[in-house]
Amino acid sequence: MRARLTDGMKAAMKSGEKRKLSTLRLINAAIKDRDINARGSGKERVSDEDILGILAKMIKQREESARVYEEGNRLELAAQEREEMEIIREYLPKQMDEDEVRIACTEVVAEVGGESLRDMGKCMNALKERYPGKLDVGQASKIVKELLG
Repeated sequence: MRARLTDGMKAAMKSGEKRKLSTLRLINAAIKDRDINARGSGKERVSDEDILGILAKMIKQREESARVYEEGNRLELAAQEREEMEIIREYLPKQMDEDEVRIACTEVVAEVGGESLRDMGKCMNALKERYPGKLDVGQASKIVKELLG
């Protein structure tokens, strides 16, 4: 994952893609920050799974920012946030569609033995472990709630 990001930065530098280069630099800075925090807990570097989590968090932040910019009628800034989201998505695995998420949620609820909303946390943790970066957690949460409720 790190090599892919570094290669992407090199390619963006060579081709003069300023937005892509700045976005990839932000990603690398976030990963390095996480590496530094991980040292305190005995790990030397964060895993690829952790990197996927960082990328997913960055996309959520940009979605929120774009929404706020649109509400404030700052469409050029909203477009910039959406452009950055697309760049980040290039480095995430293919996202599961709604049917795939529903199937995964149904399987996890059955395996965990989920019977009520009290089991929501167990189900969501299992989903996050199995499908890091591949599923929309918000969508999965709604489906699990529906299955347990």
